[in-house]
Amino acid sequence: MIRLFHVSDVHFGREDSAAVSWFDALVNAERPDAVIMTGDLTMRARRSEFDAGLAWLQRLPVPVTVEVGNHDLPYFNLFDRFFRPYRRMGKVEKLVERPLDLPGVAIVPLVTTARAQWRLNWSKGYVSRGALRRTLDLIAAVPENRLIFIAAHHPLVEAGTHASAQTRRGPEALATLAAAGADAVLTGHVHDPFDIAQDVEGRVIRTIGAGTLSERTRTTPPSFNEIRIADGRFDVVCRTMSSQPDAVLTRERA
Repeated sequence: MIRLFHVSDVHFGREDSAAVSWFDALVNAERPDAVIMTGDLTMRARRSEFDAGLAWLQRLPVPVTVEVGNHDLPYFNLFDRFFRPYRRMGKVEKLVERPLDLPGVAIVPLVTTARAQWRLNWSKGYVSRGALRRTLDLIAAVPENRLIFIAAHHPLVEAGTHASAQTRRGPEALATLAAAGADAVLTGHVHDPFDIAQDVEGRVIRTIGAGTLSERTRTTPPSFNEIRIADGRFDVVCRTMSSQPDAVLTRERA
């Protein structure tokens, strides 16, 4: 069985130190096959926050891939945001948008952040044609008999959570990814977990969201998802830092 830990929105600068330590202890004790971090490593993309995030990632004794979240783009410095948005990531950059090929499953990145948009709220999701094309090229290179998981920051379609992603071109991207053979899209951003089976033109693709390890919780305590893969099938378990038992998330689309 392959086990993945899907974590998101740690927001170094506003991280929950107890939650991060809890996650670290589980990674070290259980040794999942990989950690997928779907964005918002930092709170304001400050160098000190990236340094803390890098130190955390380097402590994890398993393969890691990291997506860029809206909070990981420079917030106050517009020159950096437009012309060198990844400058402060330093050594984190080698982990960013890193495809992973594991026994039975491939992790393929999809960029959903934008330096600017034709709307006031730039924190919301956006899938450019170029980003989608790069993801489709990676999907085409995946060996046969692999599940294909897309890793992105913003949910492509809304999941009924308290917060929203409002991802432009998200529904079209989801349909294109489903047609290309993707089995699931792993995201963050909304700080609450979900796992929804979406029927897209006769093909089921699951949209899976992780919670947060930051102080900025919404309806769920600090949490992450454990994805268990065996015999071409997978289950998602939400693991929360609370006295409540872990919960299997999967539900049909309403």
